[in-house]
Amino acid sequence: MHLPLPDDFHAHLRQGDLMPGYVRDLAAQFGRAIIMPNTVPAMTSAKAIAEYKKEILAAAKDVRPDFEPLMTFKLNPNYTEQDLKDMMAVGVVAGKYYPAGVTTNSADGISDFEGIFPVVAMMEKLGLVLCVHGEEPGEFCLDREPAFIKRVETLAEKFPKLKIVFEHVSSAKSVEAVKKLGPNVAATITVHHLMMTLDDIVGDALRPHHFCKPLPKRPEDRAAIRKAAFSGSPKFFLGTDSAPHQLGKKECPCGAAGVYSAPVALPLLVQEFEKAGHLDKLPDFIAGFGADFYGISRTTKQVEIVKEPWTVPATVNGVVPLAAGETLEWKIKR
Repeated sequence: MHLPLPDDFHAHLRQGDLMPGYVRDLAAQFGRAIIMPNTVPAMTSAKAIAEYKKEILAAAKDVRPDFEPLMTFKLNPNYTEQDLKDMMAVGVVAGKYYPAGVTTNSADGISDFEGIFPVVAMMEKLGLVLCVHGEEPGEFCLDREPAFIKRVETLAEKFPKLKIVFEHVSSAKSVEAVKKLGPNVAATITVHHLMMTLDDIVGDALRPHHFCKPLPKRPEDRAAIRKAAFSGSPKFFLGTDSAPHQLGKKECPCGAAGVYSAPVALPLLVQEFEKAGHLDKLPDFIAGFGADFYGISRTTKQVEIVKEPWTVPATVNGVVPLAAGETLEWKIKR
C-alpha cells in the first residue's frame, strides 16, 4: 500500500549528542516536521534557530536528504517585529505558547496571558501560526486542558486572522471547542492520545513510558479524539508530540513526561485507521490537512507500507518507544 509521505506537525528532537539519533528516527517516517522550541536553552533567536536547523539537516541527510524541518520559536512577550521577521527568514513558521510550568522545559513559560497580546498581534500581521500547549496551570491534572479552552476562544476572537493550533487535544471538550471555533483554529492529534486512556498509565500498573502531558483521559475522551481523527474534518491532523527521554529519565522518582512515538508512528496509525474502517481518511490526516492549514504545498512524495508482522524493539536510541515489545501488523518498506 502506498501512502503520501507523512508530515508531523509536532515533534521534539532535543539537543546535544543524542539529538542525531532522534532526528534519524523521525526522518525515517516523515518528510517534514514542525520542530518544537522547548530546548535548553530555548529557541528564542534567529541565530539559535538557524544553528539548530543546520544540525537537524546534518543528522537527517543519511536517512532522508530532503527532510524539511519547519522551525518554531518559544513565545515570550519580549519580541519585536524585526525579531519575528529575522526568525521567519531562517525557516520559522510558528511560535509556541507554553503556559508556565505545564510540561517539559516550560518553567519560563507564559504566566501573564494578556502580556503576550502585542507579540501575538505581530504574528497575526506576519502570517505566523500560533501553536498552543493548552493546559491551565494550577488546575487539577485532568481538568487543565478543558480549563484552557477559554484562552483559545479569547485568542481566536481577539485575533480573527491568526491561525491557532490547539496542540495534542486530549479531551472531548477540546475537540468540541475546536469544531465550534472558526476556520482559523485547528488541532493536532497524537498517536498515543488516539490509542490510550489514563488506564494505560496508572490502571493495572504504573507505566512511566506512557506518561505524557497532557494526560490521556477517560474512554469517552479517547472516543471523541478517534471520531475527530476519522471524521475527515480538515480541522484535525497529525502532530505526534513524539518526545524522547532516556530510560533513566522515565524510570525514576520524578519521571519526565513524553511518549516516544517517532519510530512507530506510521505503522500504528495504519493499524488504528484500518481497525476502525477508515483507512481512506488516513492520507489527508497524515499529509494533507496540516499542510493546508499551515499554507504549505501538499507533498508529492510517497511511502510504501506492507502488511508484515514485526516486533518493536525494547529501546531505540536509549528510549523506550511506544508499543515497545509488541508485534505490529504493518511495516514501512525501506
